[in-house]
Amino acid sequence: MALSESGNEVRIGVYICHCGTNIAGVVDVEAVRRYAERLPGVVLARTYTYMCSEPGQKLIKDTIKEYKLNRVVVAACSPRLHEPTFRRCVAEAGLNPYLFEMANIREHCSWVHMEEPERATEKAKDLVRMAISKVSQLEPLKPMTVSVKRDVLIIGGGIAGITAALDLANAGFKVYLVERQPSIGGHMAQLDKTFPTMDCSQCILTPKMVDVARHPNIELITYAEVKALEGYVGNFKVKIEKKPRYVDEDKCTGCGVCSQKCPVKKIPDEFNAGLGTRSAIYIPFPQAIPHIAVIDPEHCLYLTKGKCRVCEKFCQANAIDFEQKPEEIELDVGAIIVATGYEVYDPTQDEEYGYGRYEDVITALQMERLLSASGPTGGVVVRPSDKAKPKKVAYVQCVGSRSKRPGHAPYCSRICCMYAIKQAIQLKEKYPDIDVCIFYIDLRTFGRGYEEFYWRAQEAGVRFIRGRVGEIWRNREGKLVVRAEDTLSGRVLEEPFDMVVLSAGLRPAAGTKDLAALLKIPLGPDGFFLEAHPKLRPVDTVVDGIFVCGTATGPKDIVDTVAQAKAAAAGAMALLSRGEIVVEPLVAVVDEERCRGCGRCEEVCEFGAIKVVEKGERLVAEVNEALCKGCGACSVRCPTGAVKVRHFKPGQVLAVVRAVRS
Repeated sequence: MALSESGNEVRIGVYICHCGTNIAGVVDVEAVRRYAERLPGVVLARTYTYMCSEPGQKLIKDTIKEYKLNRVVVAACSPRLHEPTFRRCVAEAGLNPYLFEMANIREHCSWVHMEEPERATEKAKDLVRMAISKVSQLEPLKPMTVSVKRDVLIIGGGIAGITAALDLANAGFKVYLVERQPSIGGHMAQLDKTFPTMDCSQCILTPKMVDVARHPNIELITYAEVKALEGYVGNFKVKIEKKPRYVDEDKCTGCGVCSQKCPVKKIPDEFNAGLGTRSAIYIPFPQAIPHIAVIDPEHCLYLTKGKCRVCEKFCQANAIDFEQKPEEIELDVGAIIVATGYEVYDPTQDEEYGYGRYEDVITALQMERLLSASGPTGGVVVRPSDKAKPKKVAYVQCVGSRSKRPGHAPYCSRICCMYAIKQAIQLKEKYPDIDVCIFYIDLRTFGRGYEEFYWRAQEAGVRFIRGRVGEIWRNREGKLVVRAEDTLSGRVLEEPFDMVVLSAGLRPAAGTKDLAALLKIPLGPDGFFLEAHPKLRPVDTVVDGIFVCGTATGPKDIVDTVAQAKAAAAGAMALLSRGEIVVEPLVAVVDEERCRGCGRCEEVCEFGAIKVVEKGERLVAEVNEALCKGCGACSVRCPTGAVKVRHFKPGQVLAVVRAVRS
């Protein structure tokens, strides 16, 4: 008779899944079943085609009751995917859900040993034996509940942050929307039209920006950044630093007189991608929200040299305030949504394209501003060098993307093909006689209506040449010569153009690395925020209560960005609407009698979940179970063995180790 660590008899049921042919196509599941039923403590062993299916779960529940089982092992696929499924299953049968263990015989066995069925079967037996040994030592655990606050912080005021904020606010939640720039809107505010419908970008974005500013449940905090975070799911404490505008937001009317009178007027305009200029005091763009001026402290004559104050003299609202200091704002929120967006790749380092050397080599974002009626030329496309209208324009695709060169990204930036096609169509509509040629590696028109949009460009006369551009130079006539290989014909082309537009890829937003460290969210190899699961949890993170959406997780178009923003908002609603949440009990616990308060556990905890506190006359470690992720770093570091992780205590882990050796 097998006994648990507490001395009680264990009655284990083992259930082995075929997973169709994913497992059974390699592993002899019947041989594994026969082996398992002979192991100590095992009362029965069964197989089923799909154990996670409704009939499979019914089999488990029925046999738990019939055979009075008090432990369950399921040998199937990834615990990350199905452990919650089977825990619910055994709980519905009246068994504590933590008296359950999974053996991953798909990812760890059949999938990695497809050419070795006999060895795969033996390994499956080993994995099942190890799971049986551990489950016999497990103890019943009880999850804890934590009350949650209903307020939500959204970091980033682009279309993703705006969409999530409005959805949450309309559902009755208080939302704090923090944007590091002086205005919300993000990159979408810089666009002229959106593909494939050719809607005016500002026409569909501006009303949403106004709704954010007017919504009673949304507090807009612009020109600000998150600086510190403490707490846990449902109870986050956030510190935000709001930079001084040197303009009183309550007094400013947005009249623009200060900008007109400011003597410093030659500063490159960020909103117009450097094609226009602005003053040292400015409103970011005509539709900016909030529609309030901001003073650039790096270029203001008074803030840099102690003289001028012209803006103050002409401001009838007396809104100029040079005494403003950075302001610290503290918030208590239940959930956080990260919607920090992206940056456009700077192609200056790609010397072969001549960007930064030839004025008429521009980025697609700069072309976007030239096409826009609110842009620096009023929607008239001209060459920056001489203000002449171009007759031939070339687009170079995949600039900075799909390349292993230093500084480049190996991934596809997804939107570049489509925005190049969109701009090509716009150019043909504005100037029917213009010659537009797109040099591409592969055209990726993946969305609904996108392929038809590509056909529309072809029908409009846009030329497409498949081949990577190798070099761009200026000839004696002042033309930009594009040298490329036409891979379809096998010819090397050298063709002159009036302008060249570089379709630059997308990069993580500035400050992403620092924000990830602050929020304790991992980044992927591409530098974007990493979701909890790319398929099943695309807007969740490994930190409970923190969600990510939009281009914060990687390149995507507006449609997908909005969809993810709505998903993140829905996730936050589902979390906070219950009023309390259940926290997994698989966390560290401290034996206070053995603890000597050395603090080594606190040093290694990445989640700030364990602290040394005074209790009576002693110092002892204390675990915040809502913060703890059960990683075990504290347990490993503890010199006295006072810290242990539930479900992974030394006796439970050693049982697995002994099973490996047997």
